[in-house]
Amino acid sequence: MKQGTTLFLKITVILIGIPILALCIFLVPEIAKYAAELYPDFTFIKYLVFIDLYAAAIPFYLALYQAFKLLSYIDKNKAFSEISVTALKKIKNCASTISVLFVLGLPLFYLLAERDDAPGIILVGLVLIFASMVIAVFAAVLQKLLQEAIEIKSENDLTV
Repeated sequence: MKQGTTLFLKITVILIGIPILALCIFLVPEIAKYAAELYPDFTFIKYLVFIDLYAAAIPFYLALYQAFKLLSYIDKNKAFSEISVTALKKIKNCASTISVLFVLGLPLFYLLAERDDAPGIILVGLVLIFASMVIAVFAAVLQKLLQEAIEIKSENDLTV
């Protein structure tokens, strides 16, 4: 495969990471400050918001890095190799971790929604959980298919 055939996808991966970085820099501190204003008795809630949202950003960027590496493997004709399976496994684990972190942070969404009288906030939290679970399941299916394709390829190479 020609070098750079996945250039559009690589640019897309980078462009996905930029808005999340902007959200982490500008929006997360505002959300934490707003949560502290809603619950002045619970001063630690600000830090819980920071921990939950920034902790979810770490596996997000690790998954983006693995996706970028996977696209590089495709460019180098190493798409059907164990390193591609490993990259998909890491993406699956990162997506599952994000989902677990948002499940643990769901009480924060509930507290904000209850005090602000905005039930849509809980819906946002649920969408984040289910979206990351869909990505984890999709990566698991691709990992399994790729593993089986590698096994079939190696069997065919031995019979010829």
